[in-house]
Amino acid sequence: MHPALSIVFFTTSAGAGFALLTLLGLGAPLGLLPDSESFGFTALAVAALLAVGGLASSVLHLGRPERAWRAFSQWRSSWLSREGILAVLTLLSAAVFGSGWVLFGTAESLVGLSGILAAGLAGATIYCTGMIYASLKPIHQWHNGWVVPNYLALALMSGCLVLDFLIRLWSARYGGVALLTLVSVLAAWWTKERYWRLIDTTSGRSTVASATSLGSRGRVRMLEAPHTEENYLLKEMGFRIARKHRRRLRRIARLAGFVVPAVGSLLGLVLGGVVGEIVAGLGLASAALGLLAERWLFFAEARHTVTLYYGADAA
Repeated sequence: MHPALSIVFFTTSAGAGFALLTLLGLGAPLGLLPDSESFGFTALAVAALLAVGGLASSVLHLGRPERAWRAFSQWRSSWLSREGILAVLTLLSAAVFGSGWVLFGTAESLVGLSGILAAGLAGATIYCTGMIYASLKPIHQWHNGWVVPNYLALALMSGCLVLDFLIRLWSARYGGVALLTLVSVLAAWWTKERYWRLIDTTSGRSTVASATSLGSRGRVRMLEAPHTEENYLLKEMGFRIARKHRRRLRRIARLAGFVVPAVGSLLGLVLGGVVGEIVAGLGLASAALGLLAERWLFFAEARHTVTLYYGADAA
């Protein structure tokens, strides 16, 4: 599949933003976050910027962006529509929660309930984003049991890294968040490796013979391409990445996206002050680079069954 930069940024940024909203919505009512209005404002602003910025970038990939509002009407059958509706409800709940937390300095009663509601809706939004891809049966690399768990784990990891960095600027009580960050990084790494192993060792059920229903007549092969020029299908679904580039990008994703953040989170458990802030910041910056590479690969390695009609043996 063609790895459009707008979608790569969307799946990276929005996941981090909604995961951070989840952590804030649960942490503030439970008294686990710094009791500071400036911290609440900054953390919520960062979460909203990441979430809204990611959602806005996804619209750039649409052929007719002005018709994006129509997606909200298909919630019965479309995970994309469900994601959009939940995203709006999440932001509305977060606005109520943020107003009470920042303007009135409280995270109790109805404000706390709004935070918990925003956290639940944000988690559901992340799940729907993962299901947008996992529900596509023609793409073997997406239609499997590791896509949604890995997307949830990656979102939690990125949200924890942002929170770990922010909380160190306001409070010396960072141990719990640092430990959660380390666990989330290791969990995201493990699910990513399992996902890569699955797509490397298995292939889709569709072949040229099954796609054309001519398998019973003998070996099926393509005589000539359906088109003499590149078309939309080839541009969006016929993208291929060389094996050497795939291996190189996976190494970058492993090192920058998981190894460096894991080491940084481990060091962050024992380091405080300015040094701890620097380590947390470096881990966050490295994870951002690694996750962009990982998301780019997520799309570039996917093969749609339509490529069977353009020369692919299997998909």
